[in-house]
Amino acid sequence: MQQFKSKRRRGTVLTPKGLKRLQTAILAVEMTQNNGDRFTLNDLGSRINVSTKTLSRLWSLNTRVDQKTLRLCFSAFNLKLHSEDYVILSEPNKIDSQARLRGSLASGFRSSDRRTEAQRASAPSPSEDTLVRESGALCVDSFVNCEPDKLEHLWPYPDGPIPLGSSLYVLRPPIEELAFHELHQLGCVIRISAPKQMGKSSLVLRLLAFAQSQGYHTVNLNCYQFDSNCLTNLNQLLRSLCWRVARELGIDPNLNNYWDEEFGCKFNCSFYFQYYLLKQIQSSVVLVLNEVDRLFKKPDIAEEFFALLHSWCEEARQNAHWQKFKLVVVYSTQELVTQDINCSSFNIGLPIRLPEFTQQQVEELAYRHGFFWSAGKESAQLMSLVGGHPALIQIALYYLSCQEFSLDKLIQSAYANGGIYRDHLWGLWVKLLENPSLASTYAKVLATEQGISLNPIEAVQLESLGLIRIEGVSALVRCELYRAYFQKQLSFGGLVTKNFPKF
Repeated sequence: MQQFKSKRRRGTVLTPKGLKRLQTAILAVEMTQNNGDRFTLNDLGSRINVSTKTLSRLWSLNTRVDQKTLRLCFSAFNLKLHSEDYVILSEPNKIDSQARLRGSLASGFRSSDRRTEAQRASAPSPSEDTLVRESGALCVDSFVNCEPDKLEHLWPYPDGPIPLGSSLYVLRPPIEELAFHELHQLGCVIRISAPKQMGKSSLVLRLLAFAQSQGYHTVNLNCYQFDSNCLTNLNQLLRSLCWRVARELGIDPNLNNYWDEEFGCKFNCSFYFQYYLLKQIQSSVVLVLNEVDRLFKKPDIAEEFFALLHSWCEEARQNAHWQKFKLVVVYSTQELVTQDINCSSFNIGLPIRLPEFTQQQVEELAYRHGFFWSAGKESAQLMSLVGGHPALIQIALYYLSCQEFSLDKLIQSAYANGGIYRDHLWGLWVKLLENPSLASTYAKVLATEQGISLNPIEAVQLESLGLIRIEGVSALVRCELYRAYFQKQLSFGGLVTKNFPKF
């Protein structure tokens, strides 16, 4: 009986790095030739001369296409296909994320193989399943030996601000436009607030870049850089502030010549800024104070400090030196829940509170991650879980793009035990445990789909934590993930608030 040698089918898969190159080119053409409107799959198929089914396979990053298709796609947008834009795979349906990573790190694995050429030539070729199993053992060597650019195709984990120039930053009109416009005003003050992980730091990076493009001096100061003793001594706090700003501006601090203890530290600080720092600077100075919520833990210090900032805002309306001073204050609202501070002195300047993503913005972000989601379908599924919370959306897209989860599996895991959001949920749970009365109130919100009316103070506290949204006079659970998780936690705790553990 004649035996036929089976033909080994091969194909290529676009790497995330290749996808990013292609997406950037597509976005550029959309801006210049399509009035900024997105191309549909049909538009792209017609432009490239391939079917929409082929494009869907290409964008999935785990279904093989031939190299000719890749070349067509890239050449349609004036790009040349590079070796790092794709990997060659065989035996479809047996490739998982580890195998794709191994393919993109092939040179690293080869360099870790210490056999001689003769030994390698005589050894049988391992199956792909074997390679996948061995990838864990080879992992350390491969990463040690591979070049850094071999890892560029991997998306970074969304922890911290989105870097300037990243395609993953989503504009939230009119927020950016309002902030940029306000920076042009004499003596401007901008106050950016939101619960944690809503995008405050990412917005600040762009504010600073805009300020620098206008020729302004910038000083970006994180309040967690102050030593702990500064939080109990206002004089030390203000001296540290003056020293840091002077250094950032390239000016000799020379504090002692402008600091007379007899007249009080707030007067000294104001005098130092007006007659020493601002007098030497010709252009405007933008001072960003990040994480000022750290000061909330010391109400006496916070009240005095914010009153001083308020006085500078007033001075800017009548004093030529102070008109050059521009202030951006950034804080997370979580600390407002457990701290008792007088906020009247803090309510200064243009307030910017960051909203959640809209469904259109979620779909745009998914597109930038390489997903061609059907309008109103997958985005609706994800948003039914986490709403438009920027960080939770980013985290979901990170895991989906790494092919560790399908969307259905991600949602099921999140509802079952928190899934990829466990750390986020635990942080909020700890905040509730610190305030048993507030936890009891939140249990009432969780129990209703229509929302309920709350005491204004408790409504502000729960909204500051990011646990609810306010619609009219009703407080509603912010997303179904919170409802599922906290109902389970509160049920497990029996809502016996006197037995809540102390942290």
